[in-house]
Amino acid sequence: MHQLTLAEIARGLADKKFSSEELTKALLARIAQLDPQLNSFISLTEDLALTQAKAADARRANGESGALLGAPIAHKDLFCTQGIRTSCGSKMLDNFKAPYDATVVAKLAAAGAVTLGKTNMDEFAMGSANESSYYGAVKNPWNLEHVPGGSSGGSAAAVAARLLPAATGTDTGGSIRQPAALTNLTGLKPTYGRVSRWGMIAYASSLDQGGPLARTAEDCAILLQGMAGFDPNDSTSIDEPVPDYSASLNGSLQGLRIGVPKEYFGAGLDPRIAELIHNSVKELEKLGAVVKEISLPNMQHAIPAYYVIAPAEASSNLSRFDGVRFGHRCENPVNLIDLYKRSRGEGFGAEVQRRIMVGAYALSAGYYDAYYLKAQKIRRLIKNDFMAAFNEVDIILGPTTPNPAWKLGAKNSDPVAAYLEDVYTITANLAGLPGLSMPAGFVDGLPVGVQLLAPYFQEGRLLNVAHQYQLNTDWHTRTPTGF
Repeated sequence: MHQLTLAEIARGLADKKFSSEELTKALLARIAQLDPQLNSFISLTEDLALTQAKAADARRANGESGALLGAPIAHKDLFCTQGIRTSCGSKMLDNFKAPYDATVVAKLAAAGAVTLGKTNMDEFAMGSANESSYYGAVKNPWNLEHVPGGSSGGSAAAVAARLLPAATGTDTGGSIRQPAALTNLTGLKPTYGRVSRWGMIAYASSLDQGGPLARTAEDCAILLQGMAGFDPNDSTSIDEPVPDYSASLNGSLQGLRIGVPKEYFGAGLDPRIAELIHNSVKELEKLGAVVKEISLPNMQHAIPAYYVIAPAEASSNLSRFDGVRFGHRCENPVNLIDLYKRSRGEGFGAEVQRRIMVGAYALSAGYYDAYYLKAQKIRRLIKNDFMAAFNEVDIILGPTTPNPAWKLGAKNSDPVAAYLEDVYTITANLAGLPGLSMPAGFVDGLPVGVQLLAPYFQEGRLLNVAHQYQLNTDWHTRTPTGF
């Protein structure tokens, strides 16, 4: 049963081939057996899962149906889950049990999804390798000596290893799409505001967005359907109708205009990945798409702009973790200043401390105009580039990452080298656009992804293109050896 996709699980449950309880028990046993190799989970929620599975079976017995009713999933461990540890991969929140469910958690639970646990992640979602977690690094199931990508690496590794069919993730600068690419999954970052951020512990509020990780575009459509929608609790949530994403999967690609930015194919891109991307373009052309070269002239400024804006917002968001109300508190503080200093020094890891310091500096008197304000102006230029491009094309295609997954620890001494792995993904976050990564082949036995970007609220178009591509290729069906 562990090889079934979400769509296949929905059909199996509807046809009474198995029950949600049987499936849940089988996957929990598989997690117990295989996850010690991967470290993809922080917390397992066996009791909750079995309770939800039995309830889902009862609902089906009473005549209810639904693609997510009885389907097992997991949540990245920054979505608050009532009464269950929500750690954000940090010592700071190791003892925190959320008093409420995040909107995403509540919506999926209402749809009947079964929560198997909370997945490992880079601390406070800061990282591209899932190595900064307080609970240890996550391993890539395609090669256990390599990273799975981050910060949603726990969700990605668990789904890639067939421990469960799908999981939630979050994407601040590529943290769904990049691990999807490095583990041979389909991952979707929706338009900013499409999925509620209420109850999702913030890293950078103007960039964060929740989304699905699964093996197929069809499964991402199912999971996004359950996640998306307006939420009055979230001031950044957009009151926009949610289409039936599954209904648009089978649309023809005849005449679809695909733009390929020339800036994507510079010196930093592994030439073997470039070849796989061009092969993907040819495959889409066979399906009727029309391809043209475009330009995104301000892309070169994306990394410096992002790494001013995101740390600035992080330094503000993480100021609430001070040892006073919740989270880690140091032993025997001598005064309030000592409480703040030692609680934060002990609770936050090195990467989080680095970004807090950078952000505080960028926002400080005398540097705000020189750094933060200038980065926001660059952000607008990047958005304008995309708007101009989408006047000419329907989607933009390119690599998700410049390289395949690297070895664990290989970039620890050079944080900037890790930051550069986000060069193709961060522009979508800066502009608020939807983006999807889908499997496109392998380099040295490690997966490679192709990225698709679309205009605002055109997630359905991305899913349609990815689904049609997957009907005509088999990269997404490959399974890592041993799993």
